[in-house]
Amino acid sequence: MPAIQRPQALKQPPSKKIYGKLSDAALQLTQDKVVYDGTYYKIPYPGGDVPKGKGVCTDVVIRAYRKLDVDLQKEVHEDMAANFSKYPKAWGLKATDTNIDHRRVPNLQVFFTRKGTSLPVTNTASDYKPGDIVTWMLAGNLPHIGLVVDKMGANGAYKVVHNIGGGQNLDDALFSYKITGHYRYKK
Repeated sequence: MPAIQRPQALKQPPSKKIYGKLSDAALQLTQDKVVYDGTYYKIPYPGGDVPKGKGVCTDVVIRAYRKLDVDLQKEVHEDMAANFSKYPKAWGLKATDTNIDHRRVPNLQVFFTRKGTSLPVTNTASDYKPGDIVTWMLAGNLPHIGLVVDKMGANGAYKVVHNIGGGQNLDDALFSYKITGHYRYKK
């Protein structure tokens, strides 16, 4: 007669999926004092970052993913090196630059479209979930990027973590600017 199988102890609940972890990572970034600084810095590759306490909107996304062991500097560089013609030429570059390529919103838009999931841009709050990446156009021609997080705003949309000049902030600003892109990315 076979032995009786005893039930195993209940396992821990599964950890948050990547998008929930990304939301948490972005929220953690709001605890760091960061001054908006778009200076071009020479940084190590891979795993490089601008000096602590400095950054722009793209650095919010880069640093949140880095907390999940995803190096967007490396990921963007490798895709750009293999597919340079698919990326914008607005800066007059003839080759990749590991110091800055991943810190440019238009490059991230191409990367997330190519390697992630490009989602519809809508005016419906429920279409945007924690962990989503959103790009906007400010003042007509200034690209901007941020992360949707698991904190509800007063208008019924999730809030975003971004750096629009005042550091890495949590704001109820999802629909405050013209949305130009909506993405999900997991490696």
